[in-house]
Amino acid sequence: MSFGLLLASVALLAQVRTGPAKVVELPVPDTLGKMTLEAALHQRRSIRSYKGDSLSLEEVGQVLWAAQGKTIGWGGRTAPSAGATYPMELYLVVGRVQGLGAGVYRYLIDEHALELLLSEDVLHELSGAAWGQTMIEAAPANLVLACDYSRTTGRYGERGKRYVHMEAGHVGQNVHLQCEALGLGTVMIGAFSDQKVKEILGIRYRPLYIMPFGRKRKG
Repeated sequence: MSFGLLLASVALLAQVRTGPAKVVELPVPDTLGKMTLEAALHQRRSIRSYKGDSLSLEEVGQVLWAAQGKTIGWGGRTAPSAGATYPMELYLVVGRVQGLGAGVYRYLIDEHALELLLSEDVLHELSGAAWGQTMIEAAPANLVLACDYSRTTGRYGERGKRYVHMEAGHVGQNVHLQCEALGLGTVMIGAFSDQKVKEILGIRYRPLYIMPFGRKRKG
């Protein structure tokens, strides 16, 4: 193979690997709702059993917005963040969502959209990374909350890690309450292999929570 042909082949391979990402716009989030905050707080429970029904794109978008959606032009979000450093990254692992293929998506906060990272159903593998917690595989979708500590420790030093963990709690409660308001259920899972989750999702950030969510199964 000539040197010129080799360069052309390398360029073509780079094009394939770095081609335009598939981005899915999400419906405009609802900021009024039908359930009061007090009712959502009263009814909130950790739910580990879900129906087999698919979720709608509206429901998924609303849950992601509740977790980290923008609420004001300068970038303020639904969950408080120490010094507005916003260390969180959100990933949606899809099994059954109307309008979305199975796979791994990154939530694009500024655009309120999803970027496809992996077109493959990895719920079984994700469940295995959490030592066989079956609710992960049974749920139609899972939210994986990950963080970049350096965004916050760059301002606050080592103590910034504490602030990141506090923020993860804020995000988790937002998701719980939003799910309750939508008639959905979720649970916060912290028991998993960080490294395996990173490998399965193909991410470099540190995973903090896995939150499966779906329609509640009674009984």
